[in-house]
Amino acid sequence: MKLINQIITFFVGGLFIFSGLIKINDPVGMAIKLEEYFEVFAYDKEQLNLAVFHGFWEFLVPFSLPIGIFLCVLEVVLGVALLANYRKKLTVNLLLIIIVFFTFLTFYSAYFNKVTDCGCFGDAIKLTPWQSFEKDIVLTILILILFFQRNRFENLASITRSSIVVASALICSFLAYYAVAHLPFIDFRPYKVGNSIPEKMKQPEPCVYNYVMEKNGETLTLKDYPTDTTYKFKEMLTVNAEACKAKITDYKVWNDEGDFTAETFKGSKLLIIIHDLDKNNYIGNTNLDSYPKIVSLVSQLKGVTPVVITSSDSKAFAAFRHEVQLAVPYYFADGVVLKTMIRSNPGLILLKEGTVKGMWHHHDIPAAEKLQF
Repeated sequence: MKLINQIITFFVGGLFIFSGLIKINDPVGMAIKLEEYFEVFAYDKEQLNLAVFHGFWEFLVPFSLPIGIFLCVLEVVLGVALLANYRKKLTVNLLLIIIVFFTFLTFYSAYFNKVTDCGCFGDAIKLTPWQSFEKDIVLTILILILFFQRNRFENLASITRSSIVVASALICSFLAYYAVAHLPFIDFRPYKVGNSIPEKMKQPEPCVYNYVMEKNGETLTLKDYPTDTTYKFKEMLTVNAEACKAKITDYKVWNDEGDFTAETFKGSKLLIIIHDLDKNNYIGNTNLDSYPKIVSLVSQLKGVTPVVITSSDSKAFAAFRHEVQLAVPYYFADGVVLKTMIRSNPGLILLKEGTVKGMWHHHDIPAAEKLQF
């Protein structure tokens, strides 16, 4: 049993550290996911009737970022504490609480199909809702094995072990802060530097279908659609659904005159991404101090066309651009897409023929020379 406990300890601890570090790499992404959960819970009157706590969920929305950072850091710290055998009884108790919380979220996502991506491993590893739930069930079982033996564990809290745990908390907190104040260390999103957006909008390979048919009360799955008219069609299944799906499916840019998506891929473009103008939105909080620097940068550009893409209201944005003197053509896009493109508001993305050549947080606005090819 001791060997089994050691194997479970290393597996659970390692997985929590890996999962936490992936999310610490992009805390804003974690916050966006939590915000989505809180907003869904606030209006859920059909399934679990979580809307009875409507006020509570709405109260949590502005705190999604600090809550997200806390959970990411906690995951890593608990994983480190488990591997270091630091106060193992307390550590296992906390692990059980957090895995029950995550298991509820993944079950809710899978069963009610409300939040189709739990964000368990950020953008690095995409799991279906049911895969995420199954993963959490396995972890719950493993942690329960440790939990029921918790009284056998020694309460080890030496200076060395304490230092390791505290150091992991401080380092992870700093990494999370840096990722929020700048950009993720490693970009797993389809809009990362080096990717061609128009190429990512294409299907990587043709979709392959199977046809579920019924004949004489028997259900059959066929590779080709039958010519026999006695078969009754039931449904069509995509065999390679993930492989044939384009990595980018929702990038669209427009204004009152029509669709300008293709225009953003022509020549060299500096996309000035402004998620929205809501100063009370923790993620969408537009940084006013950065606009003078952006205006100065725009005035020095040569061979690069600046355009603003925003999800703000047209009338409100027209007034805002005059306020900050941002005399640049502007277009509109979905707010979720813009938050996916860059974790900064405002943020800059440099494109050449649709390929991402550079990406900057509003704290790191570059000199005009860095945008020349």
